[in-house]
Amino acid sequence: MIGSVNSSSNTSNASSVSKKNPPVDLSALQGVSMGAKSANAPLKMSHDRGPETPLIEATIGDFFDAVVEKYPDREALVVCHQNIRWTYRELQQKVNQLASAMIEMGLEIGDRVGIWSHNNAEWLLMQLATAKVGVILVNINPAYRSFELQYALNKLGCTALVLMRHFKTSDYANIIRELCPEIYHKPYYQLDLVEIPTVERIIWIDEPGSDEEFGFMQKFSEWMQDGDANDPRVAERQAQLKNTDAINVQFTSGTTGTPKGATLTHRNILNNGYFIGEAMDLSEEDRLCIPVPLYHCFGMVLGNLAILTHGGCIVYPNDGFEPLSVLEAVQSEKCTALHGVPTMFIAELDHPDFDKYDLSTLRTGIMAGSSCPIEVMRRVIDEMHMSEVTIAYGMTETSPVSCQTNKHTPLEKQVSTVGLVQPNLEVKIVDTETGEVVPVGETGELLTKGYSVMKGYWGSRFKTKQSIQDGWMHTGDLATMDEEGYIKVVGRSKDMVIRGGENIYPVEIENYLYRHPKISDVQIVGVPDKKYGEVLAAWIIPRKGVELTEDEVKQFCKDNIAHYKVPQYYRFVTEYPMTITGKIQKYKITEMMIEELGL
Repeated sequence: MIGSVNSSSNTSNASSVSKKNPPVDLSALQGVSMGAKSANAPLKMSHDRGPETPLIEATIGDFFDAVVEKYPDREALVVCHQNIRWTYRELQQKVNQLASAMIEMGLEIGDRVGIWSHNNAEWLLMQLATAKVGVILVNINPAYRSFELQYALNKLGCTALVLMRHFKTSDYANIIRELCPEIYHKPYYQLDLVEIPTVERIIWIDEPGSDEEFGFMQKFSEWMQDGDANDPRVAERQAQLKNTDAINVQFTSGTTGTPKGATLTHRNILNNGYFIGEAMDLSEEDRLCIPVPLYHCFGMVLGNLAILTHGGCIVYPNDGFEPLSVLEAVQSEKCTALHGVPTMFIAELDHPDFDKYDLSTLRTGIMAGSSCPIEVMRRVIDEMHMSEVTIAYGMTETSPVSCQTNKHTPLEKQVSTVGLVQPNLEVKIVDTETGEVVPVGETGELLTKGYSVMKGYWGSRFKTKQSIQDGWMHTGDLATMDEEGYIKVVGRSKDMVIRGGENIYPVEIENYLYRHPKISDVQIVGVPDKKYGEVLAAWIIPRKGVELTEDEVKQFCKDNIAHYKVPQYYRFVTEYPMTITGKIQKYKITEMMIEELGL
């Protein structure tokens, strides 16, 4: 291990884990506790460990079945746009039926099946059924088009693909036909495709009463009928699985370079989901509204697994994000928790009908995905009643959460940090040049170690070795740690702007500009400059109904932040280029500014 290490853990970390009884008897499903640590002197170096508590050593299928036995008649799933409402026992029956259909189709342990869809009940069935039969679920971004789809399916060698029929302007069936024109002449049970040769079956998620027919695709409803909810082969298959088996592959966003497939195990994501829920103090009484996409770890781990491991209810307000449907779902379903990226919360808060909805049942939730502006956090707490909202930080490769705040986190830490290291994990901040652990308060790269670190990038041993060294996942994020162990992420290492020798972290200027009463959202990027090497450009979304000028923003910055941190270029916009998960693509903003300015 490189650098000096301080093995002490401060007592405030213990509050990351709820003291209530777990949702099921974990004694048969968890490993042996390594014992709690005593409090020692405050941290001197930027290295900390979370509390050591028992890990769940069951598979996802076994743990889910145990939760069902405890809460068979409690509501497990509500899908507003599909008019679906299932109890835990009903959900289990449908999961087992689909798992049986997978076995009947010939899927074996370790086979890969792609899911190319927005949020719906079928997505959750796929997540749980594949886990029961040992099939690796491959999450495919619904924004992908033919080239990216082909890459993902071939990279993993997927045997089957489950897809949504269409979403907004995207016609997924047509994309398949364009990729594989010979598919017109093939029945779904005899596919032999040139561009995606390993794919033997394509299943489309049909709607009740739909009369659409595709000879080359099987209906999901008909596929389900191939299975039997009481098929003994499901339990037999389940018993063969290990919790260290790969069960899910999620592609990194791919905003730069080729997307990499992070390979995750039952142990990775089941434990991470459970501890996320613990930090939120979830129980069987909670109802979690999930408007974030399920194909992303935010939806399927921080959402589905966090609430299912605690016996609560999942609520999907719509297939894709739409602020009004979120407000309607929270009110009608009396949701106690709500997830979202900052841009989603901003859209909800700024909706013209926001004040018409009763959100008083809300208590908690997670804001993550990008830096969380202080002013937005305050509005979420005050106006949405989410007094226990948490901030979560992580990356797909770490299942994903490494750090999280909780209801005991002081407000000043809640709005300025990503919290403390999660249980059974370890983090350190190292000098980007030497790899040495930096003293508390200094900036360096954040590294994570523990059960959450992925098995690796699928089929990419070299890239895996580059990212994971001696068990430490290199996040590429720049961060600081304070004396109490709270982590503050100051930006991506590649996002740092160097202006005339001065290191500038865009998130710092963004957090300052969020204080301006006329600014709804702001993004800061670096653009080339002949004199300074790089200067700052600001893209600003003004609040609705107000006018904002460049001079007003400059005056707001004058005498309040260092002159070299004041942006040189300003653009007032209505939206940002984004990935489907709501992550703002800063590199596109930079490219557009370079082209516009002729740099």
